[in-house]
Amino acid sequence: MSGYSRLRDTISRLSWLQKSLLWGLFLSILWGAWTVPTSDLTYRAFRDAVVFLVLPMALAVTHGRNLGWRVNRRAIRNTLVISAIVLPFYVVGSSLPSIRAYYPMWQTSPALAAFLPHALQQLVVVVAAETYYRGLLCVGVGEEFGFKSVFISPVIYAFHHVGKPPIELVLSAPTDVLFGAVDYDSDSILPSIVAHGLGLGLLDWLVLHDPLIPTETVLGWLRWLPIPL
Repeated sequence: MSGYSRLRDTISRLSWLQKSLLWGLFLSILWGAWTVPTSDLTYRAFRDAVVFLVLPMALAVTHGRNLGWRVNRRAIRNTLVISAIVLPFYVVGSSLPSIRAYYPMWQTSPALAAFLPHALQQLVVVVAAETYYRGLLCVGVGEEFGFKSVFISPVIYAFHHVGKPPIELVLSAPTDVLFGAVDYDSDSILPSIVAHGLGLGLLDWLVLHDPLIPTETVLGWLRWLPIPL
């Protein structure tokens, strides 16, 4: 038996959970190795769509699995609930100096002709990310691994937030768990796509305008946090 045949037989004996985790690890490495210009949102959307959307879906389709690409009444209800929960965080965060200095991540303006294409491309990035983190690594393995699947991706998710404002890095892993738990309960990634995608678009829009809540007020609320704001 050739080396290729042995490898193929070994892979065929792996469970869906094992294949998902190995594929997820490979995609994370590929994503990190495939560098894109930090100012090029179009290229970023293309890379993320290939690595975090097309390739996870390819694995799912070839194995007859679903990564949470479904809509049901429970998912719609949970989408409304999680969106209402995270909305205040985006509003408050948009007043913080570190957030206003970092966002928008890609240059745009409040003019709709510039902002709408920006927001749509950014939504592609979000859909790809949610398909990978909450789809492949959570909902996709939920039937086999149970609720524990919610805790698979937080470390990777936080690692991919290194370099962002400290408060966002600190909140990234808990946010991953929250989104994962809601998507797991929904058996759908619709809640995290809507909450993350619309929230990120809202954050950019707010940062491009004067803060809804004065920066001094928000800094007063959060002065107890031991991190730069």
